[in-house]
Amino acid sequence: MKPGESCRGPRIALIHALAESLPPIHQAFAQHWPEAITFDVFDSSLARDLAHAGKLDQSMIDRFLTLGRYAAASEGEGGRTAAILFTCSAFGPAIDAVKAALPMPVLRPNEATFNRALDMGRNIGLMVTFPPSLPALEAELRQMAAERGVEVSIASRVIDGALAALKSGDGETHDQLAAAVAADMPSTDCLILGQFSLAQAAPAVQAAVSSPVLTTPRTAVEQLRSMLTAGAP
Repeated sequence: MKPGESCRGPRIALIHALAESLPPIHQAFAQHWPEAITFDVFDSSLARDLAHAGKLDQSMIDRFLTLGRYAAASEGEGGRTAAILFTCSAFGPAIDAVKAALPMPVLRPNEATFNRALDMGRNIGLMVTFPPSLPALEAELRQMAAERGVEVSIASRVIDGALAALKSGDGETHDQLAAAVAADMPSTDCLILGQFSLAQAAPAVQAAVSSPVLTTPRTAVEQLRSMLTAGAP
């Protein structure tokens, strides 16, 4: 090893649209892949601008391409960026444009979780706190199911007021609201907490339901680790 080189790695870019997504993904890496070197690219205007526009247009896709290319060109500790993980769940088509434009692995925030959910069954629960995320996530899950040649039944819910509570620093109310909505949902093969910021509510939600609860940060980290360390000694 040359002087100044690190035995850690690889280098992974995390691209965020919500500040509340940063703590859960950092915690997931610390717990499940501490050797990875991560860095954050955060644009706080993305979610607000999507909500204002009411749709994901070409200008938003172009912004994602700019962010993706910036992250891909980064080089430092751990070498050059080896992969990109987006943590913003409402921007599927924009993330797919980045996937198509870059040669490295680019992971949508729910991609790993949806794969795991489809392994578990065909009746899937899905909860979000950011309403614009829901149509994109439902479409993504159905598309991934179609690629497997199966159909899914999706029970979806928006947890009203939870994101506002979290943004105000009231994590307890956020978790209680999530648990209350989960308790009122029909039984499913699994229940997906469809945003990174929802991961902290997993213990409260799991206590309220009998279905297995899946969180997006952990499964995303586990899939990236599998992809980037396959064949490593």
